Parts: sequence; C-alpha cells; structure tokens
Amino acid sequence: MTENPDRPPDRAATGGHTTTRTEPGGEHRAPRTRRSLTAARRRTADVLATVISVITTVAVLILAVHIVFVAFEANTANGIVSWFSDRATDLSWQFKDIFQPADPKLEVAVNYGLAALVYLLIGRLLTNLTRRLG
Repeated sequence: MTENPDRPPDRAATGGHTTTRTEPGGEHRAPRTRRSLTAARRRTADVLATVISVITTVAVLILAVHIVFVAFEANTANGIVSWFSDRATDLSWQFKDIFQPADPKLEVAVNYGLAALVYLLIGRLLTNLTRRLG
C-alpha cells in the first residue's frame, strides 16, 4: 500500500502517534499543528512589529513637523501649530533642554531632532527584534 503525501498518516499504522511526513522531494514536514502555531506566531510578530513601526514613525513625524513650524515661525495661536507643539513637548521627554544654544530655533531643531532620532532608532530596533523573535 502506497502512502498519499497529501493525507495524514493512519494513526493505527503508526501506533497512535503522529509522525512527520515526507514530501515527494524527500523533505520532512512538521505536523500541521506545529506549522500552524509557527505561522500564527510569525503573523503575530509581524503585526506587533508593524504597530511598533507605525507608532514610532508617527512620533518622529510629529517632532519633525514641530521643528518645521518653529523654523519657519508658524503662528503659535493657530490650533494645528499649537496641537503639534503640545504633542512634541510631550514626546520630547528630557531631550527638550539638553542643548541650550543662543538661537531658540536651533535649540528646538537640535533637541527635538535628537528626540526624533532616538524614537527612530528605538523603533527600528524593536521592530527588527520583534520580527526576528517571531
């Protein structure tokens, strides 16, 4: 009796144990449950990595827009400018006053730019690590 590689092995013929199957090319395949768990873990890791990437990218964009608004002296009474300023101040943690050059525009560009760089690096590191663990 020849085995059909598309059909799981008969449990009675294997003593009630599930074994790995051999593909037509001679490669061994893991049982379906192990493969499906690995695939589910990989999909979960990919989704988590995407969420991390999106969050850190949004943080970097908010900081960058704030830097542009300050550099071009945007109207601080404007609601959009104010919103970006408030979010950027929240996102900049302790970076907002690391360097204190005489020019206020340069101060914002350097300090908020440093915060954006940290978000970018940490985001990429976590994204790659998450995908690797998946």
